[in-house]
Amino acid sequence: MSRTSDRIMITRIRNADIVIAYDPASDDHVYRRNLDVVFDQGGILHLGGGFTGEVAREIDGAGFMVMPGLVDIHSHPSSEPGNKGMTDEVGTPKLYNSSLYEFLWLFRADAEGIPHLNHVAWSELLMSGTTTLVDLSFPSEGWLDRAAASGLRMVMAPMYRNGRWFTRNGYQVEYELDDAAGRKAMEDAFKVIDAALAHESGRLSGLACPAQIDTCTEELFRASIAAANERNIPIQTHAGQSISEFHEMVRRSGLSPIQWLDNVGFLAPNASIAHAIFLDDHPWVRWPTRTDLARLAETGTSVAHCPTVFGRRGFTLRDLGRYLKAGVNIGIGTDTFPHNMLEELRHAGVYARITGESHAVVTTGQVFRAATLGGAKLLGRDDIGRLAKGAQADLVMVDLTHPMMRPTRDPLKSLINAAADRAVSHVFVQGKQVVADGKVLTMDYQAASDGLEQAQRRALAKASSLDWAGRSVDELSPPSLRWA
Repeated sequence: MSRTSDRIMITRIRNADIVIAYDPASDDHVYRRNLDVVFDQGGILHLGGGFTGEVAREIDGAGFMVMPGLVDIHSHPSSEPGNKGMTDEVGTPKLYNSSLYEFLWLFRADAEGIPHLNHVAWSELLMSGTTTLVDLSFPSEGWLDRAAASGLRMVMAPMYRNGRWFTRNGYQVEYELDDAAGRKAMEDAFKVIDAALAHESGRLSGLACPAQIDTCTEELFRASIAAANERNIPIQTHAGQSISEFHEMVRRSGLSPIQWLDNVGFLAPNASIAHAIFLDDHPWVRWPTRTDLARLAETGTSVAHCPTVFGRRGFTLRDLGRYLKAGVNIGIGTDTFPHNMLEELRHAGVYARITGESHAVVTTGQVFRAATLGGAKLLGRDDIGRLAKGAQADLVMVDLTHPMMRPTRDPLKSLINAAADRAVSHVFVQGKQVVADGKVLTMDYQAASDGLEQAQRRALAKASSLDWAGRSVDELSPPSLRWA
């Protein structure tokens, strides 16, 4: 696109009351008052005093805070929306309250339902100020084109593995792993990643995702690391997410999950681990070493922190502030419903203070930094998660006049701890408006939620037949109140 045609699309937010701007001296965000923010599809052109250049569109910034779009580095939009009302309060007591081994596959949407689940999750993310999303899904027909049409900046992470876990009794986890199947799944996944990297939208990229540490062999991990390095893309896996997994990796190798990943060469600046809760120093595992946290920091490996999904099972990081103090880069993800990044940030702060037993272990500013600059670093990017000249034009306009934003002495605290998505008015990705007055412009959220409803009903009709004990839906997930 020529510079002339670019300038036709120039937008100016005039004299915004507050701007959360990037400060390169501190490598952090700062509040600034009464600034113009000028941008086009190529990026942010001006951030400062009165702009006098020619623009195609002008937006009055009075009553608004302009902030960088949030970077969600771990989400499952092809499955998790269908679990709403089902997995909110479930876990397996004899598997340390994890919900992974009994419930993960029981309520999966069919092919007809997956686009509706995608649109529900993606819409909710946009409405809560997310502009970049790492989508960890098993590939489905039309996935890339749907993602591009959503308006989000998407990092496509097609998951693959050697096999599966399962339980026959609710207290023992078994594995079926196949080397050839894993290699074929990886090859197919990288075809999707290569297509994303070449997609005409310019907003899709890729991330290598050997799905879980305990469902992938050492050979598959080493091949994945090589393929990611060849393409210069990030890589992520699930590890440290349950005590059962910790025990399984000890059984296989005599090492903690983090130590095993270090041994196979996974830990690196382009690598991230979701969720890294059960490190060798976690008091629940009673392990003799104390090296995992330092290994993450020293290798530059990031952690994808998703507090809500684990808080529902009764556990979380111990604690977020401790990881940050040790020098570990943290990003924030919405691993489950609702796909609301601002509520996820609230949970991240609250859970950290509970496990750290102090109000002072983490600040709202640190949590916001994790959801912007931390996520950008995890993805190896310095042009998202910040408002600065030359950065991508991914930004959010927050309504400071919304009653839940008042008082506005510290608008980030008001946004994260009170107003959340209710105060998000406008969202722009790559200079294009994708949310206006709190409504998504690129997808039909209501129609998608209708489709989600039907998809879950179809899934629930099959759930009992997939359960090892043949339990009814109400036995698997008891309703909040008795039906009279």
